Amino acid sequence: MANKRALSWSAALRDLKDDRTRRQDVREERLRTTAGLRGSPALALSAWRGRSGKRYVVGVHALEEPDLSEIGEAVVMAVRRDTAGIAQLVSVASSGESPREHLQRTWLARVRTSGATEMHVHRLAEDEAARAAIVEDLSVEGA
Repeated sequence: MANKRALSWSAALRDLKDDRTRRQDVREERLRTTAGLRGSPALALSAWRGRSGKRYVVGVHALEEPDLSEIGEAVVMAVRRDTAGIAQLVSVASSGESPREHLQRTWLARVRTSGATEMHVHRLAEDEAARAAIVEDLSVEGA
């Protein structure tokens, strides 16, 4: 006598879809980059998946000495990594045309004391409203 269990594909697919919607946490999805053509170094890129499921490609920079004059209009994320190398979002902010003063005086000091070691910059938002929507999508509890 064999124990055979009938599998309901519709129920399994529904459970899989429900599991995906429950796991819509903000998370980093590392991008694989290779050395550029003719021996140029690989770009430091990554991506973040927001609660909405949208993906935002970012440039990765060390937080020690960021060149704030080159940021311009962007969404800026402060990130720290745990011992396994998994990124944890510390804070998300939107910068306008001249982010230097605001980011230097308050935001950078606050995220450094929170343990952030990297700054991820998303420059593809078209305007202030789009940047605000991205900040909302990437914001996590306590960040």
